[in-house]
Amino acid sequence: MAFLINGLLNWLRSLFWKQEMELTLVGLQNSGKSTLVNVLANGQCTEDMIPTVGFNMRKVTKGAVVMKLWDLGGQARFRSMWERYCRGVNAIVFVMDAADHDKIPAAKAELHQLLEKPLLADIPVLVLGNKNDLPNALGVDEVIEKLDLRSITNREVACYSISAKNSTNIDITMNWLIKHATSGSR
Repeated sequence: MAFLINGLLNWLRSLFWKQEMELTLVGLQNSGKSTLVNVLANGQCTEDMIPTVGFNMRKVTKGAVVMKLWDLGGQARFRSMWERYCRGVNAIVFVMDAADHDKIPAAKAELHQLLEKPLLADIPVLVLGNKNDLPNALGVDEVIEKLDLRSITNREVACYSISAKNSTNIDITMNWLIKHATSGSR
């Protein structure tokens, strides 16, 4: 019964108030973070993306949810700031190039190092194996295995195989993100 009442209250709230959420997108350079942000915002891919220097922030509205997206540079010199921008967000989105097998060990190390930070405890993580349109891209089970996601037990972790370029599985990504929206910030 409480579930039904809570569902009804959430539905009524959504009619009158926008839910806001803050997300941070991190991952190694050239993983497709900025492309994903553009696809979420505009529904289309821009081919001539330039690398993010530092960070970009973009607000995207989907239905009754306003998402503030922090798109952080993935070059080694910017990774030290990832923790600062991940504090207090509703979810951390880790984007990896699932077709670049040489970068997988570095991606795994950076992800696990980030999630060890005490101030980021309990923040849900969405891992996206991007570029599944390319040959030899890892599937979901391989991403889970290669990044050792099963060893992360102190938070919710989800993993999807996507192609930001072709908008493959962007709908399930959006559904996961919207599910984690809450009124205000954490």
